[in-house]
Amino acid sequence: MSKTILVTGPDLAPAAKTLAAERGYSLVYGPAYAEASVLADLMVESGAVGIVSRLGRIDAQVMDAAPQLKVISKHGVGVDNIDLAAAGERGVPVLVATGANAVSVAEHAIALMLATVKRVLPLDASLRDGRWEKPGFQGRELFGATMGLMGIGAIARATGLMAKGLGLNLIAYDPFAPDSLFEEIGAKRCTTTEELFAASDVLSLHCPLTDSTRGIVNAEALAQMPKGSYVVNTARGGLIDEPALVAAVESGHIAGAGLDTFASEPPGADHIFFSQPNIVMTPHIGGVTAQANARVGVEALTGIFQVLEGESVAPARIANRKFLTADAVLTTVEK
Repeated sequence: MSKTILVTGPDLAPAAKTLAAERGYSLVYGPAYAEASVLADLMVESGAVGIVSRLGRIDAQVMDAAPQLKVISKHGVGVDNIDLAAAGERGVPVLVATGANAVSVAEHAIALMLATVKRVLPLDASLRDGRWEKPGFQGRELFGATMGLMGIGAIARATGLMAKGLGLNLIAYDPFAPDSLFEEIGAKRCTTTEELFAASDVLSLHCPLTDSTRGIVNAEALAQMPKGSYVVNTARGGLIDEPALVAAVESGHIAGAGLDTFASEPPGADHIFFSQPNIVMTPHIGGVTAQANARVGVEALTGIFQVLEGESVAPARIANRKFLTADAVLTTVEK
């Protein structure tokens, strides 16, 4: 069997590359956001049996070009760039690096919140332009405000704990999680999204992008939020109806937003967010720190090694378990 793994991106952290070499595996790299045809050609040329998914989409075209493919491992947790059903139909498990980048993404969520609420960027720009805007300025204090977490996974819980350190109160919505996760961070459980929206001075998004969550933060949801509230998104851009958010910000109902993700990435030069001074943006780099990259890269490769070498994988790490056949599941999950 080949011991080549394709990385859909230009690099991996040194710790991950060292691990691959120690285990006798070779890594080949694809360009960032490569087209499916390019990735398919790389799979054919390299004979890779595993993929570390970083930048770009992996669909049936890529999989069909590589019948030798045994496993796909996401460099992170968001798998909307991978066709889970197509992988499952071909008996290919899709793994996620659960929790490995949680601290870095949570720190970024807090940074976006503070930059937006405290108006750091427009104040910096005005000062550089020679204006001293202290007279008449009135900011916003976050202590005692309520942060609403949409999702209660590892990143959401890390974000919540940091927010509590700033004195925010926590509420959260996640219909699939046990009460123990809410209790772990002292978050009040909301039973509906309406309850979450209505009480969130800061809404922080931490749920996956699925058919049921796409556009979940729409005009109706934003209207339910308190006047002068904020939205922070370090999850997936498709969770937000982007024109609805712009309209809510322009009306003043939503005071601002801090966003690390877009519905389409990278966004076009004429994206509607770019004209909004109350929207702070970063290029989907919340989890891109030296520390997180090392943990995620090692975790992603370790999952591939486990599948290729017949070891068991924790069920929570298999993102497409429902699409796999019973035999495929039994060969990958922990017994």
